[in-house]
Amino acid sequence: MIVRWGLGELPGVLGELAVERPLLVTTRRWSGIEVPVVSGYDGALPHAGRAGVDGAAAAAEEVGADCLVALGGGAAIDTAKAVSARTGLPVVSVPTTYSGAEWTDFFGVRDQEKQVKVGGAGAHVAGIVYEVELTLGLPRRESGGSALNALAHCAEALYVNGRNAAADAEALEGARLISASLPSVLDHPEDREARRLLLEGAMHGGAAMAGAGLGLGHAMAQALGGRFGVSHGAANALCLPPAIRFTEPAAAEAVRAFGEAVGASDGAPGRVEELAGLAGYTRLRELGIPAEELGEAASAAAERAGAKANLRRASAEEIAELYRSVW
Repeated sequence: MIVRWGLGELPGVLGELAVERPLLVTTRRWSGIEVPVVSGYDGALPHAGRAGVDGAAAAAEEVGADCLVALGGGAAIDTAKAVSARTGLPVVSVPTTYSGAEWTDFFGVRDQEKQVKVGGAGAHVAGIVYEVELTLGLPRRESGGSALNALAHCAEALYVNGRNAAADAEALEGARLISASLPSVLDHPEDREARRLLLEGAMHGGAAMAGAGLGLGHAMAQALGGRFGVSHGAANALCLPPAIRFTEPAAAEAVRAFGEAVGASDGAPGRVEELAGLAGYTRLRELGIPAEELGEAASAAAERAGAKANLRRASAEEIAELYRSVW
């Protein structure tokens, strides 16, 4: 993976990959950014909606693209990765949030009609360019939500079946940076140094996720996103604390290390809840999720790969109870 800092590094990254016809994959919000591409597609949808993926694939074919430049948050990056898996085209990501999606070859695509988010893999992730300036206009809830998503990558890397020493080191450094910088970003959104540290923390979280995989909290969040269309960051902010509490009996040392990294004085879940509250996320009901459908969402979550990779496996009934604890 080629990793560079500064948007001015993008031409060099594309040069290293020896590509000549890159296609920009983004949303309308970022369609005006000047980047070295032959054409642009700005129809990426929330949760990488299937229609957006199909549109991006068609655009890539139309212009004869030999690379995809994904500029935006997790939705734009997952859209590009889904197209990459279909076509074999390499992806260079320019993230504008703290999602960490730029690090992995797997992705989620939402089928709105079926109300599910389907996972896929096989994207050819080739490069990442981080640019702090692109994060300055990110609203408070999106800043906090995507940062909590990155924090979930850090936590879960420590207690999934794929855990390893290298991913542990990335996870703990990412957790430390995210916990320390997120309050400053929320209080002073134009603070470039705080934004840089938060982006660096998310980078470590993404590397940890790529090295170890996802766990129960993500499975719960993905099921809610697929069924109700709620923000992935918001769902992770609320699902991570109960998932940590559930997992702790099987991973006490990992949870303790995570708690130390985030500076927890009242346990790791309490610190995550504190950070989520600062971002404005406190209960699932406030996201418009109906209590009577939590059981069906839990059944979907229990079948997701992250739930199965968690060191302590949760049944659908146990996940439903975890949802209710934060409803």
